[in-house]
Amino acid sequence: MPKFAANLSLLFTELPLMDRFRAAKEAGFDAVEILSPYDAPVQDMRDQLVWNAQTFVLMNAPPPNATGGPRGFAAVPGGENRFRRDFDRAMRFAGVLKPRHIHVMAGEASGPEARATMIANLQWAASRAPKQSLTVEPLNPVDFPGYFLNDYALAADILDAVAARNVGLQFDTYHAGMIHGAANAVWATQGHRARHIQIGSVPGRQEPDQGAFDFPAFFQRLDNEGYAGFVSAEYRPRGRTEDGLGWLRTATKP
Repeated sequence: MPKFAANLSLLFTELPLMDRFRAAKEAGFDAVEILSPYDAPVQDMRDQLVWNAQTFVLMNAPPPNATGGPRGFAAVPGGENRFRRDFDRAMRFAGVLKPRHIHVMAGEASGPEARATMIANLQWAASRAPKQSLTVEPLNPVDFPGYFLNDYALAADILDAVAARNVGLQFDTYHAGMIHGAANAVWATQGHRARHIQIGSVPGRQEPDQGAFDFPAFFQRLDNEGYAGFVSAEYRPRGRTEDGLGWLRTATKP
């Protein structure tokens, strides 16, 4: 079975952030991700990772504003200086947290100029941080209206144009299903680009134990195809996080 990670921005939110690391470890997660870690003491988070022997898989860039602010600037014409400043700040956090991947957020924009802006910004970022894996992720227009990167074909087009070895795809079963209707079909054409995977049911973005998408078959497919990355639980639990982890126990059962 794949290696699973817990998204601490959405899971175990009944606990303070610093307590979520241990709760995730006790629940069976040896890896975690945090969408926007910029408002917490970075060394305290690093200490939690060390104490709980967990891999830090992913964080978003740029900071801050997980609530209310712009969701990135990579594709925003005229926002290049802001993008670069925020990327450098994200890299300072990454220097302590050591994430496997940084998700570079596109922001709200549209049209050919936005495409060209995102390509140029990603090429700059790839050169700026050549040893850091960077990802891009299409977000669905229902939850994120106006977000530039809202289609997996567009993501593929941009990745081909960027042509950087350290920039790849972040595949999310929830967003893929919401955008294209069949996440399996998206994986069939774009899965080879994936550096990181996130899971959640469609349309509720809850535990991966409901809906039309066959998660056990997907996990087996990842094994069969030799996927070596992490699969992160990025969903909104129906109740207490621990009460909804039957899917994890089933997936990791010997």
